[in-house]
Amino acid sequence: MLSSFFFFRSVYGRLLAAVLGAAVLLALDAGQRAPVPAAVAVWSGAPLPANPVLHVVARGPIPMPPDAAAAHASSLLPMSPGHAAALTVFWFSGERESGPQVQIAASQFDRATQRWLPPRAVVNRQVMGAQLGQGLRRLGNPVAWMDGDGKINLFVVATGWGGWAASRILQVRQTSSSNALADLTFAPVRVLPLSWLWNTSFLVRNAPLPLADGGMVLPLHFELGIKYPSAARFDAHGAFKGMVRLSQRPYLLQPTLLMQSPQEWLALMRDERPNGKIGVARTADGGRHWSDLPDLALDNPDSAVAGLGVAPGRMLLAHNSSPGSRATLDLSYSLDGRNWTVLNTLERGKPEDEFSYPALAWADGSLWLSYTVDRERIAWQRFAVGPAPAGGKP
Repeated sequence: MLSSFFFFRSVYGRLLAAVLGAAVLLALDAGQRAPVPAAVAVWSGAPLPANPVLHVVARGPIPMPPDAAAAHASSLLPMSPGHAAALTVFWFSGERESGPQVQIAASQFDRATQRWLPPRAVVNRQVMGAQLGQGLRRLGNPVAWMDGDGKINLFVVATGWGGWAASRILQVRQTSSSNALADLTFAPVRVLPLSWLWNTSFLVRNAPLPLADGGMVLPLHFELGIKYPSAARFDAHGAFKGMVRLSQRPYLLQPTLLMQSPQEWLALMRDERPNGKIGVARTADGGRHWSDLPDLALDNPDSAVAGLGVAPGRMLLAHNSSPGSRATLDLSYSLDGRNWTVLNTLERGKPEDEFSYPALAWADGSLWLSYTVDRERIAWQRFAVGPAPAGGKP
C-alpha cells in the first residue's frame, strides 16, 4: 500500500510538473513573439461634451431561447446604417455554463419595431466540430466582428478536453449571403494559431478595436497556471496577422481596448487578485509595443470590464464597483483614461445578485449596453446624450 501511495504521488507529481512546465513554455512562446506592425485605429462613437449626461431611453431583457436556463457573455455588433437591424447581439445559452447543450444564440434589434427579434441558435458545437474535423466539448464566450467584406465573424471559446484553461479560440465566418437574423449561417475558418501546444489556454471576452484599414485588434488572454492579456491582429478579410502580449503581470485577464488617439490605446483589465483594482497597459505606437501603467483607483472584484473610446479624449467604461461582489454595475467616463467619474449606476442589487460581463457599442446615435443577470439572462439598456425629459421614463 505504501509503495502504491508513493507511486501515485510520483505519477501525479510528474503530471503536475508537466502541466506547469507547459504553462511556462506557453507563456514564453507568446511573450517572445515578434511585435505586430503598428496600426491606426478608428473611433467607435460620436463626440461627447466634456461633462456628458447620458439618460436611459429604453431597457429590458433580451428574449431567451426556449428552455434555456443559463445565459452569459454577450457581444454587441453594430450593423450598417441601411440594415433592418441596429445591432446584433450574440451570447452563449443552454442548460448551464459549460453544459453539453450550450450553443451560441443571437438576436437583432429591429429598427422598424424598436424591439429585439426572437432569438435563434447560430453556432452548434456538434455541427462546428464535424465541419472542423475535431470534437468540441463545450462552447463559451463569443466575440463578434464585421469584416471588410461585410461578413460577420465570431470568435468563440471552445474546448476539446479539460476546463476553460484548456480552451482554444475558434473563428467562424458568416456563409449566408444575408446577415439578417433568420438567414445567418456560419462555418469554421480555423482555430487561431496562438501557441505550439494545440493552441490551448487562450480565451476571448471583449470587442475588437477597429482599424482604419478595415482590420481589427482582438483582445484575448492566456489562462493556464498564470494569466496574462494579449491582442491578436487581423486584416480586413479576417486573416490572422500575429499577436503581442499586453502586460507582464501574471494576474490580469480579459482586456478591453480604448483609443486615446489613433495610435495611442489603453488596455483596461480584470484583476483576479483579492481586493484587486482595474489593471492598465498602454501603447503609443499603434499596438506594436505595450507597457504596464499603475492600476486605476477603481475596485475590481475579479470581474470583466468593457470600455469604449467614442471620440478624442472621450472614454466610457462599464464595470462592477462593489468590492467582493458583482451586485453593482456602473458606467463611468474619462477624458484621459486614468481618472474616472461615475455617470450612471446601471444596476444595484443585493450582495448575492450578479450583473456582470458588460458589453458596450455605439449605434444610431446612442450608447448601447448589454450584460448578464444572475447567469440566467441577458439585459440591455440604451442611452441618449443629454438630460432626460421632465417626467420621462424608459
